[in-house]
Amino acid sequence: MVMRTECILIFYSDFKLRIILIQLLLLSIVFSQYDIYDLNNYKSKVDTINHDASITMLKSFILPGWGQFSNGDPAWKPIMFLGIEIFAIQSFFLYNQRSNDLKNDFENFADDHWELRRWYDNTKIIFPDRWRDIIIGTHKLGLKIDGKYYYSDNLDELSKLHPWSDIKVVRDRDFYENIGKYDQFVGGWDDSYDDPFDSKGNWFSQKKGNVESVILTKRKNYYRNLRYDSNRYSNYAKIATSAVLANHIISSIETILWPKNKGSNIKVKLKLKPYSFVNEDGVQFILSW
Repeated sequence: MVMRTECILIFYSDFKLRIILIQLLLLSIVFSQYDIYDLNNYKSKVDTINHDASITMLKSFILPGWGQFSNGDPAWKPIMFLGIEIFAIQSFFLYNQRSNDLKNDFENFADDHWELRRWYDNTKIIFPDRWRDIIIGTHKLGLKIDGKYYYSDNLDELSKLHPWSDIKVVRDRDFYENIGKYDQFVGGWDDSYDDPFDSKGNWFSQKKGNVESVILTKRKNYYRNLRYDSNRYSNYAKIATSAVLANHIISSIETILWPKNKGSNIKVKLKLKPYSFVNEDGVQFILSW
C-alpha cells in the first residue's frame, strides 16, 4: 500500500496534491488501528434504558393510564386517560359503522335510480345544442363492454357499435362521486322530467355561491345528502382515531412531566443527532430526564 502511494505522488507532481495525498495516507494509518465494530470505542450505547420513568412512560404509551396507576397518582388520572381511550375507540366504531351503512344506502339508491342510457338520452334534451360536448365533458365514467374497458367520452360512438345491453357502467368510487357532484351526469336520474332550469318541480336549479348554479333533481338531492352524511361520519371516525393516538402520547409524556413523586431537579431533554453503527447511517433520538 505504501509503495503504491509513493508511485501516485511521483505521478502527480503538483505540490498541493501531494500534501493532500500524504495527509490521506497518514489518516489511513491512524484509522487502521481503530476497530469501528468495537462498541467500546463509542461514547454512546444503543438500546439502553436506565431510568424507572422509562417503564412507566412505556406502560402509558401501551395503555393510557397504566403508567399513572403504577406511579401511584390520584385515581382520577388513570380513570380519565382510560375513559378517554374507551370513549374514543367506541366512537370510532360507531361512526365508522354509521358511515358504512350510509355508504351502502347511497350506492344502492344510485344503482336503482341512475342509468347510463337515460343519461345519454336526457342529455340531448337538457342540452340540445351542445349535448356531445356534455357527454365528452371534463369528467368520465368507466365503461365495460365484453370484458374491455372504455370511457364515457366515447359513448356516442360506442352506442352505435354495441347494443345498450352490452354497455355496462363501472360503478366504482369515481362513479358514485361524479353522478352526485357534476351537472354533466344529471340526466341519468329517473325523476319525471320537467324544466331543469327553474327553481321548482322534480328538476330544478339551485344557486351555489354568487355565480354558479347546480342542476338537481329530487332524487339526486336526496342522494347527495346521503353521501354527505356518510362522509361526515367518516370524518368523525378519523377524528376519533386521532384522539386515540393523542391520548397515548399525552398519557405517556404526563408520567415523566408531572409524576406524583416528582423531584425538584427533574429536567427533560430531547436530542436528535447523527449516528452510525456497523456502516449503517441513521439518527439518534434521545429523550432524557
